[in-house]
Amino acid sequence: MYRETPHPIYLKDYRPPEFLIEQVELRFELDPEHTRVESRLALRRNPAATRGDGSLRLHGEQLTLMQVAIDGHALTPAEYRVDAEGLTMHRVPDRFTLETQVEIHPSLNTALEGLYQSGDMLCTQCEAEGFRRLTYFLDRPDVMARYTTTLVADRTRFPVLLSNGNPVARTDLEDGRHSVTWDDPFPKPSYLFALVAGDLRAVEDSFVTASGREIQLQIFVEPHNLDKCDHAMRSLKKAMRWDEERFGREYDLDIFMIVAVSHFNMGAMENKGLNIFNDKFVLARPDTATDVDFDGIESVIAHEYFHNWTGNRITCRDWFQLSLKEGFTVYRDQEFSADVGSRAVKRISDVRTLRAHQFPEDAGPLAHPVRPESYIEINNFYTTTVYDKGAEVVRMQAALLGPESFRRATDRYFERHDGQAVTTEDFVRCMEDASGRDLTQFRRWYEQAGTPELSIQSKYDATAGTYTLSVRQETAATPGQPVKYPFHIPLTIGLLGAEGQALPVWLAGESAPPAPGTRLLELTERAHEFTLVGLTERPVPSLLRGFSAPVRVRDDLSDADRMFLMAHDSDGFNRWDAAQTLHERLLLALTDDADHPIPEDYIAAFQRALRDPSADRALLAEVLTLPSETYLSDRMTVVDVDGLHRAHRQLTRCIGERLRADLLAVYHDSAETGDYVFSPEAVGRRALKNLALAYLVRAEDGEGLALCRAQFEAAHNMTDVMAALRLLTEQGGAAAEAALDAFHRRWAGESLVLDKWFAVQAAAPRADALTRVMALLHHPDYSARNPNRVRSLVSTFSNLNQVRFHAADGAGYRFLVGQVLELDPANPQLAARLLKPLVRWRRFDPERQRLMRTELERVLGSGELSSDVFEVVSKALA
Repeated sequence: MYRETPHPIYLKDYRPPEFLIEQVELRFELDPEHTRVESRLALRRNPAATRGDGSLRLHGEQLTLMQVAIDGHALTPAEYRVDAEGLTMHRVPDRFTLETQVEIHPSLNTALEGLYQSGDMLCTQCEAEGFRRLTYFLDRPDVMARYTTTLVADRTRFPVLLSNGNPVARTDLEDGRHSVTWDDPFPKPSYLFALVAGDLRAVEDSFVTASGREIQLQIFVEPHNLDKCDHAMRSLKKAMRWDEERFGREYDLDIFMIVAVSHFNMGAMENKGLNIFNDKFVLARPDTATDVDFDGIESVIAHEYFHNWTGNRITCRDWFQLSLKEGFTVYRDQEFSADVGSRAVKRISDVRTLRAHQFPEDAGPLAHPVRPESYIEINNFYTTTVYDKGAEVVRMQAALLGPESFRRATDRYFERHDGQAVTTEDFVRCMEDASGRDLTQFRRWYEQAGTPELSIQSKYDATAGTYTLSVRQETAATPGQPVKYPFHIPLTIGLLGAEGQALPVWLAGESAPPAPGTRLLELTERAHEFTLVGLTERPVPSLLRGFSAPVRVRDDLSDADRMFLMAHDSDGFNRWDAAQTLHERLLLALTDDADHPIPEDYIAAFQRALRDPSADRALLAEVLTLPSETYLSDRMTVVDVDGLHRAHRQLTRCIGERLRADLLAVYHDSAETGDYVFSPEAVGRRALKNLALAYLVRAEDGEGLALCRAQFEAAHNMTDVMAALRLLTEQGGAAAEAALDAFHRRWAGESLVLDKWFAVQAAAPRADALTRVMALLHHPDYSARNPNRVRSLVSTFSNLNQVRFHAADGAGYRFLVGQVLELDPANPQLAARLLKPLVRWRRFDPERQRLMRTELERVLGSGELSSDVFEVVSKALA
């Protein structure tokens, strides 16, 4: 908690550590109330660092120091100083062994950083700076050491004791305790340390690597969850094989372990050899988890496994380089998901997330570069900019280099920097060295915040047979960066003829036309003009195919052009994007004018898509889904909350009424047959069926409502059950209450399923939404100590129920701030993330601005705040 204004930490102030740690020996005597931690560190002065005053400063928080000794000599109080943030020893040798003993209290650790209690188990979360809550240490990512860890605990209460590396010794002690010693042969930073102790069971399997080594695979869960691990294990084995084939990366230890915990601030953590997961990204059965859950598990399992090389074997020099590991690993998990599923649908999903979350972040007071220049609290930089835009930056480099050069570049990166803590500059230099390309200008993607906007104008000259594209890039000012320089932008395009056929993208000056298809153009100046030749008809351009750069595009395409692209473009992403733009334009027009006509050709295009028997069901479901009210609000200069909601309901109702017969046909044609299957085809079929049902129910169609009730009662998979429950809850009334009661009775013992029950009520845009949410805070199954439960209720309401959260009386704002202030003393990370819906208060009408600002000022004036919350609020009000 802060009493004075916290001071920022700056990238420019980075200095190598004065000391390095070669070997770490840890002994934990584990107990929820009082855990004793003995540490033995082999330290030496760093020859690459500037010599200081001879003292050593170690990080440490919430530790009770019992003993401290150097080379066996116990220090007197005059030889060291302890404060709230660490331990300072006044004079130390150039090489020595430091021994400390501290006491910590896991059961009191509600922040879920360091060692804490989750249910009946003990576990750790050390990224970013949680290790300093375990023992005194140089808790920074550029200090890498080998670890040997001994865990001692009651044999009955904690029969399973896990840590990083390989187990090397097990001993039963006479006092009813036992110990297990783990040795990790690979140097790692402290943030990758982990331990778990509990009464757990393991689902086991094995994997044979490309070189013939057999790896033991274990997923540890509480006993009642053993039947929900099959999908996670299959996902892990797929990810291991894919990483060998795509990036040439083989696993290195003899054992790979995953542990599912119910109390976790994030999704998962890639600790070396011992991944600790939020249980929502491990546990799944068809009757307890939706298609979205199955997809999320597959993706997150892969992401954390891929970190073994992109984050563990090679890690960050400092936390400003966070995207070095996260951006690259997100890119890798996106490519994995695209290869094992539908590439077009995966790209749509990723871009939807980017546009809904990262673009607004880039346009708001919390905007920051992919490689930030400063921070107050590093936990606040686990953002969509660092992760998702960081992945786009890697994707652009892959596009500019081409597949072969990019593979050479990543091979060089792994070979050159294995075992090192490095920077984004080191990564880009490998791209340059492997390809011979100069990426100096491209580095601006790491250095400049903001989303570039491309203005693209076209002109066809029938006489000359030319088509000219004039492209201009502009990037708006962001906090601390009023002037923006041109980015290096890969722009992929295609041209379509009158019959939808691909045309060559033939640039003036080239001797021969290329093959028809996609062409990559490179933008390096503020303005470019590309003249395309050899065209006997005006083409329809397919711009930014595959979303080749994280930019906004303003072009001069007509609605007719977009309907043509929606029907004919071979690029699945651009088919979806054309449809989204049509939806968006119509919804914004209806927001401005409720009497704006809904064009017949729009409804006709919708109908043609529904009737296309050859359509990819998954892609069709994406194309026919309207953009969310939250996304549309980002497209308005001043957000019209109520107008957007009305327009969304109006268009949805119109589609449901006008296309009733087609929607019913799609619903019945997509009916589930046989057992649940998680495959791209089956997921797409369920998505399209439930989309058709949603249009019917929201149009208050009698048959649609009957089908919805029947689906809820009869469905055997959670995807269909939740789709029906969501629609019934939106409608309200006796049927909704009966369904909610039945669902709760059925799943009262399943925490992750109950999260869905809370969330579906929080998201329903009913007039009583806030009253219901506030009542649910007092429900016996609600717990503010469980981040998943808080997110399911409070975060769902404030982020997804836009019309009720932004109610004109400001009650939603007061509710959210009340929750933030209650949570901040216990869990600052969670509290700070809850605040994000208030950050862009300047985008709303004057009265809502006043109400939101008042609540933000209430936070700032409330007394002691965590640095996490202080940083978010102070930037929002700046």
